[in-house]
Amino acid sequence: MAFGLLGSSFPTTPTTTGSYAKRGLWCNNRNLTKEYSIRRSLQYNSKLHYKGIEGGSSTSDTFEKKYLINASSGESYESELKSHDELKGTLESIRNALNSFIKFTRLYAFVGVTLGALSSSLLAVDTFSDISPVLFLKGFLQYMIPVLCMHQYVMGANQLADVEIDKINKPYLPLASGDYSYTRGVIIVGLCLLSSIGLTWMVGSKPLLWTNLITAVLTSAYAFNLPLLRWKRSTILTVISSTITLLTTFNLGAFLHMKTFVLKQAAVFPRSLLLGCLVMGCFYSVISVSKDLADVEGDKALGLKTLAIRLGVKKVFWLCISLIQMAYGVAITLGALSPFLWSKIFTVLAHAIMVFVVWNHASSVDLSSKDSLQAFHMFVFKLVYVENILVLFVR
Repeated sequence: MAFGLLGSSFPTTPTTTGSYAKRGLWCNNRNLTKEYSIRRSLQYNSKLHYKGIEGGSSTSDTFEKKYLINASSGESYESELKSHDELKGTLESIRNALNSFIKFTRLYAFVGVTLGALSSSLLAVDTFSDISPVLFLKGFLQYMIPVLCMHQYVMGANQLADVEIDKINKPYLPLASGDYSYTRGVIIVGLCLLSSIGLTWMVGSKPLLWTNLITAVLTSAYAFNLPLLRWKRSTILTVISSTITLLTTFNLGAFLHMKTFVLKQAAVFPRSLLLGCLVMGCFYSVISVSKDLADVEGDKALGLKTLAIRLGVKKVFWLCISLIQMAYGVAITLGALSPFLWSKIFTVLAHAIMVFVVWNHASSVDLSSKDSLQAFHMFVFKLVYVENILVLFVR
């Protein structure tokens, strides 16, 4: 009885329709709340996404920034490559222009003129107490600048007159190769001639004036195909004109300019200058003849009768070697007669060594090779360079 009353006092599990309805309503509300939270979360994320696009803080924007930076870097790299190519092209143009100008001026002859004039100018100075370095340098430049302008006239005039020959013999020269137009060559040569005459007139040195006048007249007579001119066709006239021109420009003109115009002294010719003129005269004759050894083909094509064509390359080559050895024989003889022991020993020994050098080089020349013959012509210029130094020790 008691247990029955106790059990009846607890409520039983609800089974009515109202209880099920309440439980369903609670579940629906919970589902709605969850759906609402999801929607809010999506809206929030969406706002963050659009804010990122507008403000530049999203992952997408970071990628876009990286892309823009890379694109900008690529454009900068291309710009640098373009600038580098332009600079390289400019430098290449400058290099080609300089190379053509060096070929047109024949730089090796420039070196010969400078060394010869410097050596002869030093021979004009008896003692260095007679002149200051500044005055010597000024006088030397007063001579050299007009002479170098005239030298360019000499080189240019020969190339203008021999364009057709050079197309066969020396196709690398600017006029023959087409790097310089004929008009351009005429302008350069004309300006050099006028500059030389004008500068000579401004300096006022008579030895310089005579040097450049003799050079201009003999060069024009040798090169240009005018009535009674074009001395290039005659071997004798070629040797005479070339030797006088080189002796005047390299030696006598520079010596007299320094002696009479700069130092204001009487023209007294020392033993060393006389030896220099004798030896150099032989070298200059060899230069005027040996330059045709490698040009036989082109000279024949245009009807020139040079000594190399008349006698043959071999005979003319050994004639050149004989003239050089004869010049060294004269130097050894005059050196042995020097009253100064040191000058006697040095002059004889130095020129004896040069005799051996020339014979050794002569045996290595291939007379059938145009390049080898041209190299021999350049070798003679090197002998002139050396002799300009040796003559300073002759007393």
